[in-house]
Amino acid sequence: MTFDFTEEQLTVREAAREFARNHLLHDAIARDTESRFPEKQVKQMGELGFMGMMTSPEYLGGGMDTLSYVIAMEEISKIDASAGVIMSVNNSLVCWGLEKYGNADQKEKFLKPLASGATLGAFCLSEPEAGSDATSQKTTAVRNGDHYVVNGTKNWITNGGTANTYLVIAQTDPEKGHHGISAFILEKGMEGFTVGKKEDKLGIRSSDTHSLMFSEVSVPVENRIGEEGFGFKFAMETLNGGRIGIAAQALGIACGAYELALAYSKERRAFGKPICEHQAIQFKLADMATKIEAARLLVYKAACQKDQGGDYAHASAMAKLYASEIAMEVTIEAVQIHGGYGYVKEYHVERLLRDAKITQIYEGTSEIQKIVISRNLLR
Repeated sequence: MTFDFTEEQLTVREAAREFARNHLLHDAIARDTESRFPEKQVKQMGELGFMGMMTSPEYLGGGMDTLSYVIAMEEISKIDASAGVIMSVNNSLVCWGLEKYGNADQKEKFLKPLASGATLGAFCLSEPEAGSDATSQKTTAVRNGDHYVVNGTKNWITNGGTANTYLVIAQTDPEKGHHGISAFILEKGMEGFTVGKKEDKLGIRSSDTHSLMFSEVSVPVENRIGEEGFGFKFAMETLNGGRIGIAAQALGIACGAYELALAYSKERRAFGKPICEHQAIQFKLADMATKIEAARLLVYKAACQKDQGGDYAHASAMAKLYASEIAMEVTIEAVQIHGGYGYVKEYHVERLLRDAKITQIYEGTSEIQKIVISRNLLR
């Protein structure tokens, strides 16, 4: 298997790299410290086409393949994983889910502004008692004529306070278990829809994470995605693609930390020579580079399998599992190579270390990925 990038993919990589370095890097530390959403940069990402990369041009998207999206995600996340996850949710979960399973009216009304970057989306599955267990939805949607009445709480919602469009998974028939789960499109400003406090997080602090509360929210029937009972399949299919985006984010975090450590090792001197000339540091760098390359191959393979139309659930789970573990390992080593300087904000690697941890948690924990992988191996 070879990955000879097309001219378009090389252009995407360079555009993402330049944007990250010129527009994200300068205030990344300040935004992390202040837990400040990158509003201006997200708008620019939309203008550059990064918010709807895989969406068809018919719906104002870029019409690109998954590999192009992964390449861009890696470059953005090298500099700022918060911007990376904002981009990932809008692309992998919201735009993809709507284009794949939404009807013509839903695509016209919601997908076009999302893919063009005019609006921002959020994917609402996790709940206080149903994080990785998507079958145990407590949020309910009860049919009442031409609308549904939605009640419940969602938490850990990326873009929770800044999104305009929310894809919400809710229980419509509890007696049917996961076959009674449905998916709905909710809009900010609906009566009874409240955004909770912003979470004060360990990492990806510049992204916007909130709890959402629904109290007697009236949602038109035309805002249901697919038929009643389709919600669980919708969520699982969408998350399979979302894992590729998070794997690319983890890859970018690892690569960003490695590049900083490599550059620092050439500048920092100890015992009369640059520390990169000490074998102990050389071994660390060699291990980091090898692990990153292995993770990159898994991520690219998953992206290619998705583009080829095959079953990519297994590949995306492997990519997400390994890339997230490597992100943790590499960022820890990057801090170690920096020594005391790695422990302070100025050198960025401590931020990348904190950002890396979340990649092992969202889109399903590492343990969930192992369950997905093992089920594919044993079936």
